[in-house]
Amino acid sequence: MRSLNGLDSAALRPLWLAVHDRLSSGRPVSRVKVGPLDEEERSAVADLLGADRLPGRYATVSVAGLDEVLRESVEAGVREVVVALLGPLDDRAGRRALATGARVELWAWLAGHPVVTAQPVLREWVDAVRRAGLVGGSVERTRDELDRALRVVAALPATGVPLPVLAEAVLGDPHALDEGARCAGLVLRALAALYGVDLPGDAQERRALWECAGVVEDELSSVVLVTGLRLGGVGGGVLRVCADAGHVAALTLAQVRATSFVGAPEDVWVFENPSVLAVAVARFGASCPPVVCTSGWPNSAVVVLLRGLAAAGATLRYHGDFDGEGVRIAAHVMARTGAVPWRMATDDYLLALGGARVGTSVGRVTEAPWDGGLAGAMREHGVAVPEERVTARLLDELDDRGRDAGGLP
Repeated sequence: MRSLNGLDSAALRPLWLAVHDRLSSGRPVSRVKVGPLDEEERSAVADLLGADRLPGRYATVSVAGLDEVLRESVEAGVREVVVALLGPLDDRAGRRALATGARVELWAWLAGHPVVTAQPVLREWVDAVRRAGLVGGSVERTRDELDRALRVVAALPATGVPLPVLAEAVLGDPHALDEGARCAGLVLRALAALYGVDLPGDAQERRALWECAGVVEDELSSVVLVTGLRLGGVGGGVLRVCADAGHVAALTLAQVRATSFVGAPEDVWVFENPSVLAVAVARFGASCPPVVCTSGWPNSAVVVLLRGLAAAGATLRYHGDFDGEGVRIAAHVMARTGAVPWRMATDDYLLALGGARVGTSVGRVTEAPWDGGLAGAMREHGVAVPEERVTARLLDELDDRGRDAGGLP
């Protein structure tokens, strides 16, 4: 490249700025509009291009023509000249494509995250997060915030711990879930979707939602209903006495924590509704197989008991209502305790439904992770099947399998 003397004049600067900007678009450029130009600048552009008359206040310059002029005069193309005069060209189209790709990858990662796929109702939360857009316009920062929130959701329901203790244990910062913190807001939105409630509007509602997830829940108000289970420790003693007498035990979280799970039975039957336990005890008495009730959404006592049984080798076999919320509760219990579905498949729903065309609505139905066809069948028929309707059939199966008094002798 020859010397650029003269090309770097102030009069030609508007031309170079316009050309540099258009070439930095990252797209093909054939013409560049320059202006408004004063008389000196118009003369400089005309002289450079060898025009026989001055352009107007706004000039449209052919990039190919300008390139040819520059190659003849300084033996360098237009790109080389503007880079030498103003610095490197940008590639805005390329950067936009990369940014779009990064966003697509981010949302795909979120939708496919194990916490979300284990509980499909959280897809509603994913959609809401996506509509809210990037945090500070940054994919990296957004992913970091979402990762933190998902780690908290994965740790819930908690076992009756204060919020700062949960935040310290999961995120390494006792204040990470303080009111107003971005992570706390993301987690609360996820919990609202999970439990099917409105987003809390005040401090009292926020505390209530945290408590649903086992945070800041005292050890006495959280109770799990159990029958037919015999274990060791303080809690196990309560279970044993009640099982031997053919009664249902109401075990507090404190008593669950004082239970030894040594000698846990091979199978434990987990139901959503307390009425099933009442029927089971009435039918089997002291010979009732091990049965646990979640009483709807499981509290901390339920989760700690089920996790303890699973860790001791018991298989948790879960059954609940065939309606929208029942499916969400089932997915939640399975994801949080390792329970497996029992008589919760599409065929089981259709069998229980029979020829019914009217009844209680299934409500809002989300996908069942254990059966890809169940949600579709429930939406098609639109009729719920409460667990109470199939209780006799379920207990008949337990009877056929043989009653296991379970646990320590």
